[in-house]
Amino acid sequence: MKTATFNANSIRTRIQIIIDWLAENKPDVLCVQETKAQDKDFPVDTFAQTGYEFVFKGQKSYNGVAVFSREKITAVEFGLDSEPKDEARMIKAKTAGFTIINTYIPQGREIDSEQYQYKLDWLKRLLKYFKNNFKPTDKILWMGDFNIAPDSKDVHDPAALAGHVCFNPEVTALLQKFIDWGFVDLFRLHDTSGGRFTFWDYRQPNGFKRNLGWRIDHIMGTEPMAKKCTNCWIDIKPRMLEKPSDHTFLVAEFRN
Repeated sequence: MKTATFNANSIRTRIQIIIDWLAENKPDVLCVQETKAQDKDFPVDTFAQTGYEFVFKGQKSYNGVAVFSREKITAVEFGLDSEPKDEARMIKAKTAGFTIINTYIPQGREIDSEQYQYKLDWLKRLLKYFKNNFKPTDKILWMGDFNIAPDSKDVHDPAALAGHVCFNPEVTALLQKFIDWGFVDLFRLHDTSGGRFTFWDYRQPNGFKRNLGWRIDHIMGTEPMAKKCTNCWIDIKPRMLEKPSDHTFLVAEFRN
């Protein structure tokens, strides 16, 4: 089995990249974030031709999440309980014998901002959601753009970026609480080297060529999933294409 996650930064702009990637890689599950499309504007007809089942939740210009699966998708739920801003940031679903949680975690903007406090609150509510609804022994994959670089190896310049909303002791400690509960970082399970990134900011001149990146997209698995994970790797080729997303695909593979 193969699963993947991808922040598209507009699913309509990146539609051909996604369709081509699905056809070439044939994942069993693909989670997409930052679709930036209201539900009425989601390209249903185009994706229906891929043969994948899919569910999605969007909003105009911002956020938006989708899940694609080769098998039937069931038990679909959108969002956290009492989401104060009703933002399209989360899908829970079941497929292929396990539960998927696809999240687009708030970026946070600036440390002293309301948006950063919202990010912290959102993460705390997500942790509570896991504790209230699941056990660490359940088969769960939590995937998406977390907007958190867990370690100094996960950013291109840890000294200069220290204190950023996506790289500071507060957010990394929060992420560690999910790991303490029972999640395993599947990429780090197979690759402990630095300089492996999933995001390169458009605003950095030649940022991708210079590898000025961040590892902020993740696939986390509970122990039953981690035990079956045979590989987890970053596919950088889509970032090299014309008009790419600023993110690329992260892939995890499992034995049946």
